[in-house]
Amino acid sequence: MRFPSLFRKGLLASVCAAVSLSSASAASLKIGYSDWPGWVAWQVAIDKGWLKEAQVDADFQWFDYSASLDAFAAHKLDAVMATNGDALVTGANGHKGEMILVTDYSDGNDMVVAQPGIKDMQGLKGKSVAVEEGLVDHLLLLKGLEKSGMSEKDVKLVNTKTNETPQVLASGQVAAIAAWQPNSGQALHAVPGARPVFTSHEVPGLIYDTIAVDPQSLHDNHDQWQRLVGVWDRVVTYIQDPKTQPDALRIMAARTGVTPETYRRFLKGTHLLSLADGKGVFVKKEGLGSLYGSTEISDAFNVQQGVYKSPQNIDSYIDPSFTASVK
Repeated sequence: MRFPSLFRKGLLASVCAAVSLSSASAASLKIGYSDWPGWVAWQVAIDKGWLKEAQVDADFQWFDYSASLDAFAAHKLDAVMATNGDALVTGANGHKGEMILVTDYSDGNDMVVAQPGIKDMQGLKGKSVAVEEGLVDHLLLLKGLEKSGMSEKDVKLVNTKTNETPQVLASGQVAAIAAWQPNSGQALHAVPGARPVFTSHEVPGLIYDTIAVDPQSLHDNHDQWQRLVGVWDRVVTYIQDPKTQPDALRIMAARTGVTPETYRRFLKGTHLLSLADGKGVFVKKEGLGSLYGSTEISDAFNVQQGVYKSPQNIDSYIDPSFTASVK
């Protein structure tokens, strides 16, 4: 669920005029977050008072995902919860954020959902697939085709807003759609017998979810950001511990307006990363097991799709020091 549209979610076609962001060390950290389990997880820390305990003065502001990216692009936020690919989009268009924490990777919530009778990606050859072109599930679709020995030329893309994909699949106009939760789940519900033929579970690390922070705020509020990162393991433990998970699900479901049982399903498609896991992801190497390698793949996709023109300097978007400093 990081859901409404801009690379997860929608492209930043233009950036609002930059409003200078003054970050005094005593100021609240203004953080934009939205409906994705790895980000809604912070609601647990908010409701439990753990941020205040850690002496973090943070103002978490709830957004639709694309609106949060627009707000960050306009310098109205100190940080935004964003996929690694989206962090590149905002940076290429004028406001770079540095990724200091990886909360999770998508582990099944992003799907290619096919009509009844289609059992695998090979069954889509020569058929129409609805996807919001240039967004992250377009990349997921390409990876699924590649793993099946095909390419984009083997299917007919129907450019479709992600939130409209369930209706398009139900109408019978296309053989499949590519979308993230809750849209992918809605499509499965709308078309009895429909099935996922490829998901992000099969490409772990293709889509990392992060906190991207304004460099000036990192400089001015270094200690607060460090303490905020230090709270993350407490959040992950509370969500994953069978004794406390029901309360965590209650908190997260209340924030998003669904039932705890519904949220449990969303959580299953999200692989939360502890800080120890994060230290491994922050190791610089090629491939999806590294934030660097994964972001290189997103960068190449963004350039190829014309999201922005020039390849980005990946290292300048990633700061592993905050995660590494937590013992």
